[in-house]
Amino acid sequence: MIDEIFRAEYGRAVSVLTRLLGDIDLAEEAVQDAFTTAAQLWPVRGVPPAPAGWIITTARNRAIDRLRRESRGREKLAEAALLQHGPDAEEVQDVPDDRLRMIFTCCHPSLTLQARVALTLKLLGGLTTAEIARAFLVPEPTMAQRIVRAKGKIRAARIPYRVPRDADLPDRLKAVLAVVYLIFNEGYLGKESLEAEAIRLGRVLAQLMPDEPEVWGLLALMLLVASRRQARLRDGEIVLLADQDRSLWNAEMVAEGQDVVRRCLRWNRPGPYQLQAAINAVHSDPPTDWHQVVALYDQLMAIAPSPVVALHRAVATAETSGPAHALREVDALDLDRYHLFHAVRADLLSRLGRDPTVALEAALERAEHPAERDLLRRRLRLAAADQQNRADEHDQDHHDPHPGGDASG
Repeated sequence: MIDEIFRAEYGRAVSVLTRLLGDIDLAEEAVQDAFTTAAQLWPVRGVPPAPAGWIITTARNRAIDRLRRESRGREKLAEAALLQHGPDAEEVQDVPDDRLRMIFTCCHPSLTLQARVALTLKLLGGLTTAEIARAFLVPEPTMAQRIVRAKGKIRAARIPYRVPRDADLPDRLKAVLAVVYLIFNEGYLGKESLEAEAIRLGRVLAQLMPDEPEVWGLLALMLLVASRRQARLRDGEIVLLADQDRSLWNAEMVAEGQDVVRRCLRWNRPGPYQLQAAINAVHSDPPTDWHQVVALYDQLMAIAPSPVVALHRAVATAETSGPAHALREVDALDLDRYHLFHAVRADLLSRLGRDPTVALEAALERAEHPAERDLLRRRLRLAAADQQNRADEHDQDHHDPHPGGDASG
């Protein structure tokens, strides 16, 4: 229970405390102290009726105590008094949302793109450094250093905690969308609260920037992917798209996602999120038109090329040009650390009648999510059984008389 509340409310609490304190590190420490206290008290006293409010109030009190302990004259005492009696009137914003302010603060142009995304995932979603490192496909110590440097940069540069003015919003949009999408991806296979939070933030961004097609593209993409949540897992095991029970898809989310894609098409200003949403819209309208999917991936490669996009394009080309053609495309990619690279190779090898065991083992070694690992283990068992059957058939053919042999003997 506490873990679920932590996931759902950590970002909100840190954002509120950051607004009150003006210091991200102090806010994080106060909120972490509050959750530590909750872990001690709630199992005994029970979870309070409003756990988020309890966490924020307790964190606020912890911050007051710390300011008083560290007071070195009237300035610190004044800060404690202000915090105790509450802040001044809210700063006027188009969207009065502390978490949105936190995203834009962490996405300041003075930070690198990866630092912006990583720091916001840490502060907004309460993700561990290890989880963020997996999202970036980098070692955990590298990510830890990146987060520490990003916090230091915000402090040293006195980056303001606010939503930028309208004139500055477009320049900050790319990193903000990347943040929201990575939060969504973190919730894709397990943390439903994060998936829902990402969609909520996507809707807030759409209200804030209604004329930005990429904002709507991201919202459509998340809606279409999230619509399959109930069909994506069966008894804790991943069900691939082709094998999913479409009656379990959320029809309202599918319809809304398709409507938003059509809205984006009318803008005729394609971007990466819009194209990914369009690809998922094609998948949501069976049977999948694979030639259209390949064409959309071609557009995506033209405006936002990456090895991961090329990998997904190869999956589509396997349906239009055959697995041998797709395997050549996959083998040209430098994605050895990415488990899906090896999983796709294994699938293509199987379709070509070749042994996928080594590729599946490589995918299993790199996969992190339990459901993904279970799927790969299941595929390994099937591959082993298939190879044994092939060996048995070979032995049978080798030792038995040829059925069409000479009968005159």
